[in-house]
Amino acid sequence: MKKVLLAFDGEHFSEGVFEFVRQMHLHQPVFAIGMFLPSVDYGELLYSFGGVISGPLYISEAVPADEAVLDKNIAHFKKLCEESGIGYKIHRDFNRHVVTQVKEETRFADMLVVSGESFYENLGVETQDEYIANVLHKTECPVVLVPEKYVQPESVILAYDGSEQSVYAMKQFTYLLPEFNSVKALLASFGDSGKEIPDRQNIEELLLRHFEHLTILKVRLAAKKDIEQWIVGNGNTMLVAGAYGRSLFSETFRNSFITAGIKDHKVPIFVAHR
Repeated sequence: MKKVLLAFDGEHFSEGVFEFVRQMHLHQPVFAIGMFLPSVDYGELLYSFGGVISGPLYISEAVPADEAVLDKNIAHFKKLCEESGIGYKIHRDFNRHVVTQVKEETRFADMLVVSGESFYENLGVETQDEYIANVLHKTECPVVLVPEKYVQPESVILAYDGSEQSVYAMKQFTYLLPEFNSVKALLASFGDSGKEIPDRQNIEELLLRHFEHLTILKVRLAAKKDIEQWIVGNGNTMLVAGAYGRSLFSETFRNSFITAGIKDHKVPIFVAHR
């Protein structure tokens, strides 16, 4: 059984987040922790993760939560869990140290699942591109960002640049979501056309233990926009990536694709760091 955190803006319940967890539960039991943050907390939490606010975060009491809407969403969450046979717990009483509380929750969880679309709606333009790198620095478990209309992916793209972080993310993905081991998997090595795939024999040996249908491809693209288009062109897929690498793909992932992928192209993304 896995312990999974579902983070909601209390006033905007994400059906996509729940559907992702429901699909997980069909393969292996899940214990779901529904974290319902009032909108004022949710927005300030995201800005803190994005690096705009430093130090302890104190939530203002000037904007009270809409308790009626919060209660309705919690009741909806409970109903969905009970209908799906998912054990659950509700966390709604966040105090003024909300960032610290969420960080501690991730320390004792297998995974955090959030709505990428809702998160970006709460972010300012200046912080969008750097958000994922910063949220990973704060969280202590892998993060999955899902589109609101989540559909189970038919393939996965494993972004590989030879770094420790990219391999770590792939291993965490296979451990936490083994149901994807039977779908088509593409190990995509992005980068300089003059270089071969780093440690190809070792990474192939590892991934063949986990994926039934594995293809390895050197993607010889020179521009960030070309990588974005290539990923989106792979159809109903899921992107798996590490954080903080220095390759062309890593820079694309952090600074460009993540925003378009979630907001415009509806690509679910699994990302992890050590």
